[in-house]
Amino acid sequence: MGAVVGVPVVLVLYIVVTDWLIRRLPPAQHGRVRPWLWVGPALLLVTGFLIYPGIATAWISLLTNDGKSFVGLANFGAVLGDHSVLIAIRNNVLWLVFYTGFVLVFGLILAVMADRVPYESAIKSLIFMPMAISFVAAGLIWSFMYQYQPNLPGVHQTGTLNAVWVNLFHQQPIAWVIDQRVNNFALIFAAVWVWTGFAMVITSAALKGIPPELLEAGRVDGATELQLFFRITVPLLTPTLTVIGTTLVIFALKAFDIIYIMTNGLYQTDVMARRMYGEMFTSQNYARSAAIAMLLLLAVVPVLIFNLRRFQFQEAIR
Repeated sequence: MGAVVGVPVVLVLYIVVTDWLIRRLPPAQHGRVRPWLWVGPALLLVTGFLIYPGIATAWISLLTNDGKSFVGLANFGAVLGDHSVLIAIRNNVLWLVFYTGFVLVFGLILAVMADRVPYESAIKSLIFMPMAISFVAAGLIWSFMYQYQPNLPGVHQTGTLNAVWVNLFHQQPIAWVIDQRVNNFALIFAAVWVWTGFAMVITSAALKGIPPELLEAGRVDGATELQLFFRITVPLLTPTLTVIGTTLVIFALKAFDIIYIMTNGLYQTDVMARRMYGEMFTSQNYARSAAIAMLLLLAVVPVLIFNLRRFQFQEAIR
């Protein structure tokens, strides 16, 4: 309750005091000082909560675990030489490819299909609903969905997927989160279930911005619906799909919640973010944890550079 009241009060006081200080300055200084006073708090917050922790993490990654000796890149060598870390990197690549691809494809298909039915709003609301729950809750839901019971007489499958798999298709039950042939894809699908609604809603908004005259012109020229989709709709949606894709790539690189809840990184499902957490809070190896954090940062940097260049290109053509 104190924060609810205190934050607006502090904000109002800052505005009043800032305006009072600016008025005390010579008029020629107003234009140069005012922007810094407004941006100042944001810069302090970014410095305190982003820049300083980033620099400190980079420095810790170059020290021994007790922080007393400088070891250079030794922690990075130890991390990249660890077979379990290489498995985590492999799993992150799987998340990058399949999670990003499935969410984009499903979101695009559902957006196009929902756009053609009269009950579009109801369909979108149902598909978007998983975004309203946390990833912890999603992990628990899919843990129950994937639940496995041994195939013994009198033992019933309590997990939804295995109940369907055994009773409808008459197959042996599958330990979805334990079987290393399928467990990473099972976790990825749980995340896809959550994020598909997001991709669908954003894609649908862009879809409605496509001029119908272009599609009608294509139909007049004899193009099929499939040709219209691939030669008109998809190219016009490419900027939107790129934005969604970069968002999904960043999430795939820092995937943590679902893996932590469903497997805690066991059965070769570990990813870099969960491994970083384990090194820090379980093994208390802060130097190796910092090294993993820096590797994740380096993986995200190309995505950020790509986004910046794309924004610059869009501003240049306006």
